[in-house]
Amino acid sequence: MKTPKILFLALLLPTLFTSCFEDLDDKAISSIDINEFVYRGLDAYYLYRDSVNDLVEDKANSAGYTDYLNNFSSPEALFENLLFDRENTDRFSWITDDYIALEQQFDGITKSNGMEFGLKRYTPGGSNLYGVVRLVLPNTSAEATGLKRGDLFNAVNGTQLTINNWRTLLNQDNFTLNLAEYNTNGTPEIDDDTIDTSTNTVNLSAIQYTENPVFKTAILNVEGENVGYLMYNAFTSNFDNALTAAFSEFQANNIQHLVLDLRYNPGGSVNSAAHLGSLITGQFSGQVFAKLQYNSLQQDDNFNYTFTTNTSNSLNLNKVYILATGSSASASEMVINSLNAYIEVVQIGTQTVGKSQASITLYDSPNFRRTEADPRHTYAMQPLVAITVNKDNTQVPAQGLTPLIEIEEEINNYGILGDENEPLLAEALAHIAATNRISNTPKGKKTKTVFDSNDLLPHTKDMYIER
Repeated sequence: MKTPKILFLALLLPTLFTSCFEDLDDKAISSIDINEFVYRGLDAYYLYRDSVNDLVEDKANSAGYTDYLNNFSSPEALFENLLFDRENTDRFSWITDDYIALEQQFDGITKSNGMEFGLKRYTPGGSNLYGVVRLVLPNTSAEATGLKRGDLFNAVNGTQLTINNWRTLLNQDNFTLNLAEYNTNGTPEIDDDTIDTSTNTVNLSAIQYTENPVFKTAILNVEGENVGYLMYNAFTSNFDNALTAAFSEFQANNIQHLVLDLRYNPGGSVNSAAHLGSLITGQFSGQVFAKLQYNSLQQDDNFNYTFTTNTSNSLNLNKVYILATGSSASASEMVINSLNAYIEVVQIGTQTVGKSQASITLYDSPNFRRTEADPRHTYAMQPLVAITVNKDNTQVPAQGLTPLIEIEEEINNYGILGDENEPLLAEALAHIAATNRISNTPKGKKTKTVFDSNDLLPHTKDMYIER
C-alpha cells in the first residue's frame, strides 16, 4: 500500500475564537497566523477546492492576502467561508482548537456513562422525543444501575426530551434518567400502542472510558453448521488486536458462516476497515480493497488500500451477512462496498447513512503533520479531502446502501444482542438455514431513529486514515 502523506482523523466541535491564543508556554499568537494556516491547508487539500472561488483565485500569492485574512474575525469564520455547499455537499468538514482532546477521542477515550441509545419522535414531525437503550457498556454507571437493552426513557431530571434540548440534557456528567414504559393498551394491534411515563428513575454518571469496539462475539449452530457472530461498534486501530482475536476464536470453532453486526457502527479508521475485510476473506491478499480519490492538485497522491497478506486468522469466506442500519456510516459502508466487489454480501437491516468522503487532520506545520506543529496553539482542522471507492470505482451512494433484506428494530422487541431470536440476527440465521423462521418475541412499533448517542460525539461518522 502506498504510504499516505497526511493523517486522517475526526475532530471535535469548534469553540469561540479570541484575537490571541495562549500556547503551552504562555506565549501569544496572532489571529492572522492561524487564519493563514487555515487558508494554506484548505488551498492544498480540500476535496472541493476547485468549486471555491477564494481558493481557485490563489489569494495566498496576491497583493491583498494579508487584508483578506484580516477580514475574518476567527479561524472558524474563515474555515466556514471556504467550504463548498455546507448544507448539502460538505456537511462533515470541521475545525477544532483542541487537537489533544481529539487525539484522545481517536484512541477510544471519551467521557461516558455507558448508555448508548437511539431517540425517536412520539409523533411524525413532533418535537417531543423518547429514547431506547441500544446497549450498555461494561463497567460503567449504566451497567451498575441495571439498565438494559430495550429500556425506554423520555426525560432527564424531570424535563421532557425534545429535538431542541436533548443534547444538553443527555450530555451532562451527572443526571437522573426518567424511564418510560411500552403500553400495548390491552390489544394485539400495534397502532394503539403508546410510550407512557413511569415513576422509575436511574442516576447516571460519566467517567473517562476506553471502549473496546469488539462488543460481543458468539458461536451459533444452524442446521449442524457453525455461525460466528460479531458486534463491532467502531473502527478503532488501538483494538485491531482484539478484532484479530475474535477471528481467531471463529477460526478455532471452524465457522462456516459469519454475521457481522455493524448496526450502530458510525465509522472510523480506514486501516481497520481494510484489516476487517482481510480477516473476513484472506484469499485476496495484495489486491485492492479500496481507493481514495483526491482533488486536482493532489491526484498524484491517490493510493489504494489492499487486503493484507497476513491471513493466519482469516476465514476465507465467499459470503458474509452484515447487519446495518441508519446508524451505520462511512467505514462501515466502505466495508460493505469494498467486499461487494469480491464476495457475496447479504446486507440486512435498513438504509445506511451514505457517506463516502474521507477527512484529514491538518496541523499547523510546514507539511501539515503533527510533527513540527506550531507550539503556540492547538488548532487543527479536518476538511474532506478524498472520495472512497471500491476496486471497480463504485462509490457508496449519497442516499446510503440499500439492504437486501429490510427489517427495522421494533420497540418492545429489541431482543438480546447475539441471541438467535434477536430479530435482525434471526433474519440472517433464517437466510443461512434457507427457512422462514421468525422471532417469537412480541412485535412492537417501527419508528425511525432521528438521533443517537453517537451524535453527542463530534465527527463519529467520519473516516480517517492513519500512517
